[in-house]
Amino acid sequence: MRNLATRFATADGYLQAVDGVSFHIDEGEILGLVGESGCGKSVTSLSIMRLIPNPPGEITDGQVLFEGTDLQQISEREMRRVRGGSIGMIFQEPMTSLNPVLTIGRQITEAFEIHLDLKGKAARNRAVEILNRVGLPDPERRFDDYPHQLSGGQRQRAMIAMAISCNPRLLIADEATTALDVTIQAQILELLQSLCDEFKMALLIITHNLGVVARYAQRVAVMYAGKIIESGTADEIYAAPQHPYTTGLLASVPRLDASARDRLTSIYGEIPDLANLPTGCAFEPRCQWAVDRCRVESPVQVPVRPFPQRLTAGTDHQVACWESENIAAGTALERQLS
Repeated sequence: MRNLATRFATADGYLQAVDGVSFHIDEGEILGLVGESGCGKSVTSLSIMRLIPNPPGEITDGQVLFEGTDLQQISEREMRRVRGGSIGMIFQEPMTSLNPVLTIGRQITEAFEIHLDLKGKAARNRAVEILNRVGLPDPERRFDDYPHQLSGGQRQRAMIAMAISCNPRLLIADEATTALDVTIQAQILELLQSLCDEFKMALLIITHNLGVVARYAQRVAVMYAGKIIESGTADEIYAAPQHPYTTGLLASVPRLDASARDRLTSIYGEIPDLANLPTGCAFEPRCQWAVDRCRVESPVQVPVRPFPQRLTAGTDHQVACWESENIAAGTALERQLS
């Protein structure tokens, strides 16, 4: 993705949900896209798939290059061949994303008819095989069930089966484990990782759960107010965060080694109104490190320069913050003292 921009028309003017977002995913790689609710993660994923409703939404700028082809420039007919075929997507809410009047099996075999020209008994056998692969109990019977007959975890597995049915080159998992208990979450995430390893499938994980990102993602992109404010390998982001927002996200994760008297750290304030962003850095009203420059000039992503306190010195680490080096140095010092 290069400088992707998506906005929505509202009664109060345009709301810039995605503002110049750029990142890449390599073959077989897992990229974690993290941030608070309302920062633009889901709109980014829908923009990749060209599923933004128009009106009121529109993609105003940027490129989405998939294996050399700009998905923003192809026809809608060609894009329908990409959706569900080369690119699969697990939508955010399985309770409402499945069609309630079609059986689980029909919703899976539809993709076979469109992308693989597979019908009848052959399509059914393949669908049952995929349902079994995602761990759905008694897949032969579940094939003929309707969504309301399945539990939340079973519906999520059915959604995953639909998304991976045509062996996509890229899978977008938008909060794929929302509302599931931790045991089912672990099973689903292990399944997705095994698919990446087996088929060299690229995976974009959109999540609030930093523990998921730490365990499964090779690289991380942190999003705030429609922009990527820090990106790099998972090791770099977790060992030496450069942006105050990233530092705050990591500090707000509960720790098993914390004592009963330790208070859970939180980030001051709320995300800004995307229709009325502050001048300068969007995170400035919540940032304890803000200086005068932050209030008048919006930072852009630049490569992180190595310095003695950094634990790693990768070349892919970028951050959009005027005070990143001072923040990282202070964070490293705190860790040394603790």
